[in-house]
Amino acid sequence: MQTTIPQVLAAAVRRDPASPLLTFYDDASGDRTELSGATLDNWVSKTANLLVDGLGLGSGDTAAVTLPPHWQTAAILLGVFSAGVGADTRDPGAADVLFTAPGQDTTTNASDRYATGLLPFAMPLREVPSGFADFVLEVRQFGDYFPGQPVAAGDVALDGRTHADALAAATHRAAELKITPGSRVLIDATARPDPIDWLLAPLIAGASTVLCAHLDRAKLDARAESEKVTLVVA
Repeated sequence: MQTTIPQVLAAAVRRDPASPLLTFYDDASGDRTELSGATLDNWVSKTANLLVDGLGLGSGDTAAVTLPPHWQTAAILLGVFSAGVGADTRDPGAADVLFTAPGQDTTTNASDRYATGLLPFAMPLREVPSGFADFVLEVRQFGDYFPGQPVAAGDVALDGRTHADALAAATHRAAELKITPGSRVLIDATARPDPIDWLLAPLIAGASTVLCAHLDRAKLDARAESEKVTLVVA
């Protein structure tokens, strides 16, 4: 039985490392990015290594993540959880590190600050805001394998919830949304901005996700057919 979010992710990757685990669309930019379990796990490992080896963070530390639903946001959040760091998506003020997007009005005391434009093909920023490092450039310097960090079910994971509490909430939401093992779930990112809904519920249910930002409803039926979607959560 998995009692922490890193254990749930590891089980998902072991179950099917090559098939798409998270497919991301942005109908405003035209971006489509598909990540297998193994590829997502590489980004998660790089992020965890950045936090642990690069910044020396671990249990008791907090990462503010003020980003919309996106495949990079998924990698950052899962990397934070894997590093044993608590993620805060609501109150970045007292965080030890910040992950955000340029132009966001974010107040924080974090000395380490990373910005990402959430651009197609994980392109770096053309102009990095003053006081920030480019997440995409920095994270690529770290290894694809993260050896693991002691993470317990009672450690803080997401917005003050422990890993056990976050997984219990995700299990409950998966049941409410009728997400079942092996399902292919299309999620409207605007309608479901809570990471419990768009990230953790499908993961703990054993589903794969088609996450759609700025969803064009006119494209919904064709996309559901092309992506072999079995459930739409809008």
